[in-house]
Amino acid sequence: MNDLIEDLKWRGLLADCTDESTLAERLSKGPITLYCGFDPTGDSLHVGHLMGQLMLRRFQLAGHRPLVLAGGATGMIGDPSGRSAERNLLPPAQHAHNLACITRQLSKLLDFEHPVNPARLINNIDWTVGVTFLDFLRDVGKHFSVNLMMAKDSVRSRMEGENGISYTEFSYMLLQANDFCHLRKACGCELQVGGSDQWGNITLGTDLIRKKLGAGAWGWTFPLITKADGTKFGKTASGAVWLDPEKTSPYKFHQFFVNTEDAKVIGHLKRFTFLPRGEIERLETAHAANPGAREAHRALAREVTTLVHGKAACEDAIRASQIMFGGGLDGIGESVFNDVVGEVTTKDIGRAKLDGAGTALTDLLVYAGLATSKGQARKDIEGGGIYVNNIRAGEITRAVAAADLLFGKYVLLRKGRKSHAVVRVG
Repeated sequence: MNDLIEDLKWRGLLADCTDESTLAERLSKGPITLYCGFDPTGDSLHVGHLMGQLMLRRFQLAGHRPLVLAGGATGMIGDPSGRSAERNLLPPAQHAHNLACITRQLSKLLDFEHPVNPARLINNIDWTVGVTFLDFLRDVGKHFSVNLMMAKDSVRSRMEGENGISYTEFSYMLLQANDFCHLRKACGCELQVGGSDQWGNITLGTDLIRKKLGAGAWGWTFPLITKADGTKFGKTASGAVWLDPEKTSPYKFHQFFVNTEDAKVIGHLKRFTFLPRGEIERLETAHAANPGAREAHRALAREVTTLVHGKAACEDAIRASQIMFGGGLDGIGESVFNDVVGEVTTKDIGRAKLDGAGTALTDLLVYAGLATSKGQARKDIEGGGIYVNNIRAGEITRAVAAADLLFGKYVLLRKGRKSHAVVRVG
């Protein structure tokens, strides 16, 4: 069991532990029950949430018993950790919808049917909704001083900000501490894992367990993942990278990891994949020798996309990315091609313009925005830099007609290696 701790440390997944040596001793004696919480404040988790799910998966694969806590109660409050402003409180119906959506996502990464140590999904609203305010103050609040609570980083940073912190969010840490205490008593849960921004909340829980139950418990946090410039991981210019394929297609998801910064790719392979140490070290050596080959990037994208979306969706995403870099279109399905359409400039055209002799390619390049003028379009064709459906256009007199349509409605145009446009029959 202690091999797990060593592996987690090698992968850079330890930020803080309440007592690593006694936790290692406990793990050596047999399986442990642990939990990680997810607040359903939206109808999808994003890649920034993956680490907690993957931590639970690592423990489950090592024989331990993971609990996934859906924050039906805490999600209605909002954790101030890492935030500069208070969350809007969600209506109950929206909250229930979010919870159902997130539950489906969690089931892709954790085994809820395992015959020995199945994952369990629990909701903290089940033991919180009936607690009165006076009961909560008596059973939980009395165990902590305001001084201690105000010293937590999540609270102090908000109090020093312009808008301060509401009593509602100030109470969040007590609710989370009560969750841990309840799970320790009801489920024998001895370990809580979470991001490093949860350290204060987690240690409050271990304190409450000691004071109320006279029992031991551990907390383990992993470092928050950031980009090379220190900005939040999982955010792009167009928004968050979601786990829901309807919000972020498997193609876009795959491309997000393919485009990982060179300085981060080996660390991401350690943290986000289950590749063995020997394979990651081989990829690290190959990356150092030839980073331009991007072997490590492709391995990272393949492993994470397969974990989240499945093997078939990952293979489709790889095919779509090959289209973008000039790969052949034989055997490509329309659903895969639609991922490409969603990524590039798409212009609609009337079908009549492609009937008969069709429309001059030079005109179409200008219309699609790949050339500023017909003269420039002719120069690009003569220079061998223009492709129709990833086949080089050899003559400036080339026309695009109905016979060029993919799936009866698309033409893929490319200039050079990276400039694409799709003309779609409206």
